[in-house]
Parts: sequence; structure tokens; C-alpha cells
Amino acid sequence: MTNAPVSASAKPSVFDPAALGPLRLPNRLVMAPLTRNRATADGVPTPLMVTYYAQRATAGLIIAEASTPNAVGQTYPNITAIHRPAHVAGWRAVTDAVRAAGGRMFLQLQHGGRVGHPDTSGLTPVAPSPVALPETLHTPAGMRQAPVPREMSLRDVRDHVADFATAARRALEAGFEGVEVHSANGHLLHQFLSRNTNRRTDAYGGPVVNRVRFVAEVVHAVAREIGPDRVGLRISPGNTVNSIEEGDTEEIYPALVAALAGSRIAYLHIGYADPDQPVFQRIRKDWPGTLIANPVLPQDRIPEDGGLAASDRLLAAGADLIALGRPFLANPDLVHRLRTGAPVNQVRDAYLMYVGGATGYTDYPALAARHPGIPTAPAAGEAAVER
Repeated sequence: MTNAPVSASAKPSVFDPAALGPLRLPNRLVMAPLTRNRATADGVPTPLMVTYYAQRATAGLIIAEASTPNAVGQTYPNITAIHRPAHVAGWRAVTDAVRAAGGRMFLQLQHGGRVGHPDTSGLTPVAPSPVALPETLHTPAGMRQAPVPREMSLRDVRDHVADFATAARRALEAGFEGVEVHSANGHLLHQFLSRNTNRRTDAYGGPVVNRVRFVAEVVHAVAREIGPDRVGLRISPGNTVNSIEEGDTEEIYPALVAALAGSRIAYLHIGYADPDQPVFQRIRKDWPGTLIANPVLPQDRIPEDGGLAASDRLLAAGADLIALGRPFLANPDLVHRLRTGAPVNQVRDAYLMYVGGATGYTDYPALAARHPGIPTAPAAGEAAVER
């Protein structure tokens, strides 16, 4: 199946159905990948995560949180992984529950690169160049200064490409419909794109055609492994999180899009998308397939409309699907709330997003008229129902 941009009408709505590769989505609202540190120390999804994702199954598509394709790629404690049989089994429980509730899931594949610590993974982080993250990191032993990563050899590069492909195959074994390769937010693939973290002088460094090479090789390898219509790529042009400084944003992303334009992957996903920015407009012009856009919303609150106005602006600017993060976290029945104009829950405490447990995770209330497929939380942290 081809992956032409989704279109339904002159004025598309987030509530319109859409095609994405082999999938038929009931709406254009995508739950963005949100790392919430609820896995075991070994990266295995937990029963609490089963409840959390099944609660949000009315999203057109759920992109599950970042999972590492190998051990050295781990960023923080209690994040998920997809490189051992136990990971596959844990995720299978999640995807089975979401499918039973009528939903569909992709899994995001993320390698932290220099955003990692031996206290967390037991391994020295690897990166394009030996440039340390100038920040402290949360580890099981407390906050620690990020170490200088080991520069990846050409063999490391080849091995990591293979690890991403194997992880993608494991994701399908775990019941996911596809995977999203994470090349955003200052992690490994983004580090290859950015001048301040990639100081290589070989075929993977220097001019933009070289700095996009690793990302393109990973995406092509994953597409060969599981089929291009089951693969997405996330980028965040101009984003400086994790001390990234791209240096030439307006050049690097057109080059990356050109390297992938013939890949026929399912979608390109832009994080922190601004329809007024030239780089967004250029990507939309150049990208031949489906474009997912994640709008920039206030950090301190969810808009009263749940992000609907920002979503409509992106649709009008050419986005095909809209990814929302915190609105889905705080509102398991977000699609119903937006469709009916009901008030939305606010995130109660940002600290609770990362500390584990049901509080601030599965206990956000759903409306009494919610979709009947949305389960409540387990008894230990059971979700209230608004009446």
C-alpha cells in the first residue's frame, strides 16, 4: 500500500478517519510517545502500563513510549526496552489489552547516546563523538554528572543499525502495528545530525549529507526488516533539549527528507511543530507522505480546548495527523472530550509523571459518558469517574 498524504476534505478535522499504511484510523488524534518510568529496572512493561494504555485506546493511534533497542541505549531508570524476550512478553500484554479495547499501537525506538550513565545501564554510553552532555542525569544512585561517551567506531555504527532493525522485528512480535524511529530530543540519532555533538571526520560527520547518513541507514534497515508502511520517523527541528545545537537546521532537515523521500515509510513525525516556521513549511512541501505534527502547547497548563485550536492550525498548514502528549496523559477519554467540548483535566503535578505508581498516571478521571472500552485503574489506584 502506498503512503500518500492523508486527505478527507478541504477543511480536515481531527475527528475525520484516516489511512496510515495498512491501518484505518478512526480519527486523526495520535497519542504521542511519553516516557513515564513505569517499567521494571530491567525495562519490562508492568501491569500498570497495561491499564494506562488501554485507558487511552480511543486515540486514532498510540505511539508507545521510547524503548531502547540495546542495553547501552538506556537513558534513565525504569524505562522500557525491546531487546530481550521478557521485553517482548511485557509489551505483548499491553498491545493485547489495547487491541481488545479497539486501539492500535506503534512503538518508539530510542537510543539515548550520550544521554545515559553507567549507574543506570552498567555500560559507558556511546555517541557520534566523545562530547559529554553538560548536565546531570537521574540515576538509581541519584543525580550524577553525565560521563564522556565513547565515540562509536564504524563497527559500532553497523551494529547499532542492525540493533534497530532487530528491535523493530521484536516490536511486531510484541503485537505492535509498527515502530517509530526516534531522531529527536537530543538522543543518539539527533546527536548525529547536530554539529555540536557530531565532530566526526569520516562518512558520518562534517557536511549535512554525511550527518544524515546514520539516521537514513537506520530507517532503511528497519523498513527492510518489517516493511516501510510499518515505519515512522520522529524529528524535532531546532529543538535544543539535552543541550543540542544543530547549527544548520534549515539545511539538515531538507537533506534528511531528501535521503528518505523514496523510502515509502508510513510517516514523518515533527515534534514541537510550528506551522509558521519556514522549516515546517519546507518539510511539508518536500515530504511526499503522511506528516504527523505535535503542536507547541503551554508548558504550565493544557489549553481549555485540549489543544484543538493548535491542532486545527497544523491541519490547515498541511499536517495529516496530530500528536498530543500531556492532554492524553491527563485525559484518558481525550477524543470524547474534544468531540463534545467537555472540560479537560489538567496535569495535577508534573513531578508525578516520572516517579512511578498509579498516582498521576492511571487515576485521571474519565467522564461518566466515556467510551465503554476505557477500563479503570486497579483497585490500588482506581480511577475516579466524573459525574
